[in-house]
Amino acid sequence: MDNLTGSASRVATPLKAWAPRFVFVLLVGVAFALMLLGRSDAVLVERARTAVADMVSPILDIISRPVDSVGDAISTAEELANLRAQNAALKENNERLLSWQGVARRLESENAALRNLSNLVPDPELRYVSARVIGDPGGTFVRAVLVNAGSRHGVVKGQAAVNGEGLAGRIAEVGSRSARVLLVTDMNSRIPVLVGEGRDRAILGGDNSDLANLLYLGPTAQVRPGDRVVTSGHGGVFPPGIAVGFVTEAGESGARVQPFVDWDHMEYLRLVDYELPGLLKELDTPKEARAER
Repeated sequence: MDNLTGSASRVATPLKAWAPRFVFVLLVGVAFALMLLGRSDAVLVERARTAVADMVSPILDIISRPVDSVGDAISTAEELANLRAQNAALKENNERLLSWQGVARRLESENAALRNLSNLVPDPELRYVSARVIGDPGGTFVRAVLVNAGSRHGVVKGQAAVNGEGLAGRIAEVGSRSARVLLVTDMNSRIPVLVGEGRDRAILGGDNSDLANLLYLGPTAQVRPGDRVVTSGHGGVFPPGIAVGFVTEAGESGARVQPFVDWDHMEYLRLVDYELPGLLKELDTPKEARAER
């Protein structure tokens, strides 16, 4: 009995060793046969490939469903994480806005109290006329433009000429149908302004270039490039706070200002009457009338 068992073991051992080689040779042979069959009968191979695909597709569908479910779960988790981060950011922004709302309400109440305390006169209602720039009569010594609105449209000498960017100049001459606007860069233009966060007073004067100069700055003024320049309201020519430009150069030789208005693309101007008792109106009044007053 032991001899039979040993004989079987000796016979099975070589078979186990040759089995993988036989399977490999068999697969190579089957592949080679399929290649020959495909060359000889392409229609039959196509039908077989289609039949195999039809049989395998349900299995692949079943296998792919868990993979898709896992992918959807991962996407949902990522979206939830993003939503949580966005929710936290929105809560932070909401808290910041609420704090600013409290500050705004406190300032509003303080402003109302100060108005009642000082019996402040409210600003008059603005009147303005929109006009189109129709000509540039300026030259080397004059920086001015013509607009197609005049006295018949309510334009008065001394009114401010502004656009969406800032102050362009003031009305210097008025006709019945047109008016001449003296730009802030003209050498005859002088505008009281405030500079920077320090609110330093100065006079903006033109020199017939694209920039303007800051004149009569105080000895303690600290002007830096980038400082914003706005009208001060002194002299009654313009109201305070109209944007004019920003400082581009500041040094011992003086400070230069780049106006906000783009001179090369200035098509329309708004001629605004702020109803201020300014110096220009006083100068326009005849001497006899001023003597009577």
